[in-house]
Amino acid sequence: MRRQRPACRTVEASLQDCEIVDKIQGDLAANDLRPELHLVDAGYVDAENLAHSQHEHGVDLFGPTRPDTSWQAQSEEGLDRLQFAVDWEARSVTCPADQRSVVWAEGLSQEGTPVIRVHFSPAACRICERRSRCTRGLKRGLTLRLQAVHEALQQARQREQTDAFWADYRKRAGVEGTISQAVRVGGIRRSRYVGLAKTHLHCVATAAALNLFRAINWLNAVPLAATRTSRLAALAA
Repeated sequence: MRRQRPACRTVEASLQDCEIVDKIQGDLAANDLRPELHLVDAGYVDAENLAHSQHEHGVDLFGPTRPDTSWQAQSEEGLDRLQFAVDWEARSVTCPADQRSVVWAEGLSQEGTPVIRVHFSPAACRICERRSRCTRGLKRGLTLRLQAVHEALQQARQREQTDAFWADYRKRAGVEGTISQAVRVGGIRRSRYVGLAKTHLHCVATAAALNLFRAINWLNAVPLAATRTSRLAALAA
């Protein structure tokens, strides 16, 4: 008999959400519970996870991406990287002014992530009418991820601009509501025990209690509660 892996995990608080996406999806696949759509909050979404979920697990990691913090993306008239066309076969990038890059260099970022550094000709940038919207230096440069990772991130950011994305993402409210209930009913924000094994048992027991609690309320036709209003919001009203 195949030994199934747990479909939920309890990890150290110091571990970032984006570091456990692959483990979660691997556990779901091992239990024949692989979803087509994995609704997550922004903490789980990064470029590598988007690409890995899609290509390795066949799962659409669905959540808001971390914003592009470059000044070009923050400015209404700025030319951000979404407006640059990448030709992966020709190993070149075309800017919004139809200028092609002159440097395509593969390397590693400071964190050790494989990246591609692209630069445009200083002579072309110097006389470009769009220069003030594109760069504050002598030339424009871009740092790209590898093709699969880059395309996954750009597609996710473009999808995030649509109303359909946010309509589908409203389903995440049910997850957040469950977490809120687990905090209020089971106190899962604070571990009552020493060690991950006992803490994990606490989380599993809390989840089972929530299911029982909801089943009893459903059988007794208890109406769903209205969305809670924080005390600060209530004072503002």
